[in-house]
Amino acid sequence: MTVTIERVRASTPALAEFIAAHHADMVGTAPPESQHALPLDGLLAPAIRLFTAVEAGAIVATGALAAVEDGHEELKSMRTHPDLRGRGIGRTMLAFLIDDARGRGIRRLSLETGADDFFAPARMIYTRAGFVECDAFGRYSPDPLSTFMTLALVRSGSERGTRRGIMNG
Repeated sequence: MTVTIERVRASTPALAEFIAAHHADMVGTAPPESQHALPLDGLLAPAIRLFTAVEAGAIVATGALAAVEDGHEELKSMRTHPDLRGRGIGRTMLAFLIDDARGRGIRRLSLETGADDFFAPARMIYTRAGFVECDAFGRYSPDPLSTFMTLALVRSGSERGTRRGIMNG
């Protein structure tokens, strides 16, 4: 099957359901004040670039990029459908988001994820992509229930951002 990644600018029932499931996945991993996932309307704000990975007409993953400051963006709402984890869809989405940011001249990507064991696979994907732990950034405060990570982006003259990603599997 082919997975296609595209930017999303408007809500659909399927997207609302996928994001609601993302929030439900995190129930019990930390108290509400330590959960920082954006609601769907926040992900559709003009300053945020939301993407979906679609396979056979169904959303299989999401990921977003949100401005922190000039040249620095935050990775938000990375989620792969639980039944499809382990197929490389999350890694493909992450690579796509890194390429998108790099192609637009972003110099640094950061993220906040949970410190709970539930988030260990996500932290492993980020580490393998070159992210390293860092201090709280942007509007975050230090929180023992959060793991903060960052990646410096280097842009070569031949790299350009893409608007569409495709993965064959």
